Amino acid sequence: MDTQARDAGASGLGRTVLTLAVLWLAGVSLRITLLAVPPIIPAIHRDLGLDETGIGILTSLPTFMFALAAIPGSLFIARFGALRTLIAGLLVAAAAGAVRGAADSAFMLDAATLVMGIGIAVMQPSLPPLVRQWMPTRIGFATTIYSNGWLVGEIIAVWLTIPLVLPAVDGNWRSSLVVWSAPLVLTGVLATVFAPRGTGKVSSSMSRRRWWPDWRQGLLWRLAFTLGGANAVYWCSNAFIPDFLTHAGRPEMIGAALTALNIGQLPVSLVFLAIIGRLAGKSWPLFVLAALMLLGTIAFIFADGFWIVVCAGVVGGATAGMMILLLTLPPILCAADDVPRMSAGIFTISYACSVVASVGGGALWDATQSPYPAFALIGISALTSMVLPWIGGGFRTNSALATA
Repeated sequence: MDTQARDAGASGLGRTVLTLAVLWLAGVSLRITLLAVPPIIPAIHRDLGLDETGIGILTSLPTFMFALAAIPGSLFIARFGALRTLIAGLLVAAAAGAVRGAADSAFMLDAATLVMGIGIAVMQPSLPPLVRQWMPTRIGFATTIYSNGWLVGEIIAVWLTIPLVLPAVDGNWRSSLVVWSAPLVLTGVLATVFAPRGTGKVSSSMSRRRWWPDWRQGLLWRLAFTLGGANAVYWCSNAFIPDFLTHAGRPEMIGAALTALNIGQLPVSLVFLAIIGRLAGKSWPLFVLAALMLLGTIAFIFADGFWIVVCAGVVGGATAGMMILLLTLPPILCAADDVPRMSAGIFTISYACSVVASVGGGALWDATQSPYPAFALIGISALTSMVLPWIGGGFRTNSALATA
């Protein structure tokens, strides 16, 4: 009996590891093909003749689709199940990501990027319900795992394209896009083979009609705008830090500041693996992290030298913590059948917030010829994320589901 128990335990551990691996790779797949583009922008400029406006359109299309296609993703989950939706999204994003390498015009490149964005957009709302289905007693831990993959995906393509991938493909930027699409195919295959079975589809026939977000639900709006504030801080910081440092006469700090902003997210996600069970579902950690976003932004404006890097790292780390904690909440707070549509509504609103904030901040900068109104908008976004978690008595959770 002891031997059988040990064998069963080892088998269970192996299944858990494979499940977490699929979730982590799915998180990586949400961002890796997007961040393969910035390192090759000069080559795209040269070969396709894109101007700065064209590059702006190219880089903003996926974010636009994240907001637009999240709700169709909820519909696909209701009709076909979260696992099938994840696999389909992976394969669509991989195919379109690779087709970008064959683009002979800006139009074809934008069209392929648009389709890739749709594939990623329908994947995103599939992960919270899969976390609940696959690991219902370790939602916080599983969410942190795929969020860590998400953050690694934002970093790895930027890090490795120039020193590793381009030399391996003779400097061909088109081939590099194909290379970065391959992990999505691998993830789709692993999900097909190793994902837990029997939980991929929504259980009740009634729930098949419940794919449209309930826009009357105050919880949805509070979660969405709280995440939207964090998204706005992150994306606006990426957008405005380079020109702010140039305006302030410190252009030599641009690379270090952007690196700290993005790399600073990774250690936070690793720390959260150990402590997420004590934080998930509570409002005070969101308040603290939003306060760090606000204070980090204010301090960044007045910082110099090494402190510029520190402030940028604080802002990046705080946004990562906010994202992880907020992504744990739909599977904790909602009934199982409502998780996909709640997640889709949150993604739709939160990504729209980041687009509006980026465009609005740029317009304020242009209108005033000063960077400070744009950074004031970043501060307002952080303040929004500080206040909303406390409205209505906070986010009430099932503590058993929050266990790490």
